[in-house]
Amino acid sequence: MSRKPISVVKSRLHQNCSELVKPVNDSHSLNDTTWCDWAPFGRNGARCSSPPVISPPQEEVVWGQKGLLAGAAKHQLCLSHLFPDKNNYKELLGAVDNAFLVAYAIGMFISGIFGERLPLRYYLSAGMLLSGLFTSLFGLGYFWNIHMLWYFVLIQICNGLVQTTGWPSVVTCVGNWFGKGKRGLIMGIWNSHTSVGNILGSLIAGVWVNEQWGLSFVVPGAVTAAMGVITFLFLIEYPEDVDCTAPQHHTSDGLEQNQDNAEDLGNGPCTNKESSLESAARCSKEPSVQPAAISFLGALRIPGVVEFSLCLLFAKLVSYTFLYWLPLYIFNVAHFSAKQAGDLSTLFDVGGIMGGIMAGLISDYTNGRATTCCIMLILAAPMMFLYNYIGQNGITNSIVMLIICGALVNGPYALITTAVSADLGTHQSLKGNAKALSTVTAIIDGTGSIGAALGPLLAGLISPTGWNNVFYMLISADILACLLLCRLVYKEIIAWKSSLSRDRGYKEI
Repeated sequence: MSRKPISVVKSRLHQNCSELVKPVNDSHSLNDTTWCDWAPFGRNGARCSSPPVISPPQEEVVWGQKGLLAGAAKHQLCLSHLFPDKNNYKELLGAVDNAFLVAYAIGMFISGIFGERLPLRYYLSAGMLLSGLFTSLFGLGYFWNIHMLWYFVLIQICNGLVQTTGWPSVVTCVGNWFGKGKRGLIMGIWNSHTSVGNILGSLIAGVWVNEQWGLSFVVPGAVTAAMGVITFLFLIEYPEDVDCTAPQHHTSDGLEQNQDNAEDLGNGPCTNKESSLESAARCSKEPSVQPAAISFLGALRIPGVVEFSLCLLFAKLVSYTFLYWLPLYIFNVAHFSAKQAGDLSTLFDVGGIMGGIMAGLISDYTNGRATTCCIMLILAAPMMFLYNYIGQNGITNSIVMLIICGALVNGPYALITTAVSADLGTHQSLKGNAKALSTVTAIIDGTGSIGAALGPLLAGLISPTGWNNVFYMLISADILACLLLCRLVYKEIIAWKSSLSRDRGYKEI
C-alpha cells in the first residue's frame, strides 16, 4: 500500500498542462504550459515564444533570496528556459523508483541475517513504523513545497532499507505456524495481502492524485505505522509460545521429530500457563544450546535456493515493471485520466490474488512447485504480447486481459516468495534447524529484488523508444525465468514417475 502511490502519482508529476484550466490566482505566465507540473519532474512543456531578458537585479532575485520557483513566478518567466534539459522526466521518475528498489535489494540480504537473530515482533514493528514515517515524508514534500530531486531520492533510499524488515519476518512467522501439507494453498491465500495492498494503494492515491497528491503518500504511511503498533501488541511468533503444537514441516524424515516435539509439549513444563519468554525457554527439547542460525553460504547450499532465486529475479522484474509503470502505460496509451488509470491498474492485482491462490492449490495437489511456476510463466509470455496489441481495444478487452496477465505474472512470484521459501527454509537437509527460514527468504526475495530494481529502470530507459519494446523486454525476462527452473522441473518429473511406479507395484502385490 505504501509502494503503489508513486506509480499513480507519476502521471500527476508530469502532464500536459495546456489541457487543464489554470486557477484564477495562478501567477505563472500565460505562455507557460508547465504550471501544473511538479519540479524537477515536469519541465517538458511547450517553450516560451521568446527568451526572457533578465537584468542583474532581477537575476539575483530569481536565483537568490526568494528561490528559483518563487522568483520565476514573480517575474513571469517561462520555467522551461530555466530548466532547458528536463525532457528526461521518465529517467528522473525511474531514478526515484530505482532509489527504493536498489536499496531494498541490497538491504534484503542483510535483513534476513538480523531476522534470524532478533525478536521478530520487535524487528517487524520497528520496520513498519519507520516505513510509515518515510512514506509520509515523501508526501510531505508536496506540502513543504520541496522541488529538489535529492530529497525524494533520499527518502526512497531510506524507505527501501527499512521495508526490508518486512518480508523475511512475515514469511518466517507464517512458516512457523503452518506445515508443508497445505502450505501452498494457505500461503497463497495469505499472500493475497500484497495485491490487496496494491489495490488499496492505488485507490487511496487516486482520491487525491489530481488535487493534493501529497495525501496519496501521507494516508498510506499513517495506516502502515498504525499497523506497526498493532503488530507489536498482538503478533505471536511461534505456536509454542501459546502452548500449541509445532507444525509438521516434512512428510517423511521430519515426522518423527515433530511427533517428539508434540510429546514434549504435552508432557513437559510447556503446558503450564506462563509467559511467552518462559515458555520458549522451557520448551527446548534438549537442555543444551539452541541450534545456531544458518550462515549465508550455508543457506545457498540448500538444494533449489539458487535456481528459485534466479527465477524470481526475472519474475519479479516483470511484476514490478507492471507495478510501477502500468498506470502510466494506461494513461498514455488508452488516454484515461490519472485516477481512471490508477483504478484500472488494480485489476492486475485482482488477477494476482487469483493467480497466487491457484498456484498454491495446484502445487499442493501435484507436489510440484517448480513445474507449476514454469507452466504459468510459459502461458504469461503470449498473454503479455496480446495485452499490448489488443488490450486497449475497448474497456472489456482491457479488463479481461489485465486480470489474466495479473494471474499468470504474479502466480509464480507469489508461490516462490511464500510456499517455496518456507519449504526451502525448513528443508530436510537442515536436520531440524529452524534458524534458516528468514535467511533463505531474504536470499530468494533479495535476489528477486535485483530484478525488481532492473525492471522499472529498463522500462524508463526503453519506453521513449516505444511501449512495444518494453513488452518485448518483459516477455524475454519471463522466458528466462522459465528456463532457470528446467533442472528442478526435470527432478519433479522423475519423482512423479518413480511415485507412479511404486503405486503400480503396490497394486500388483
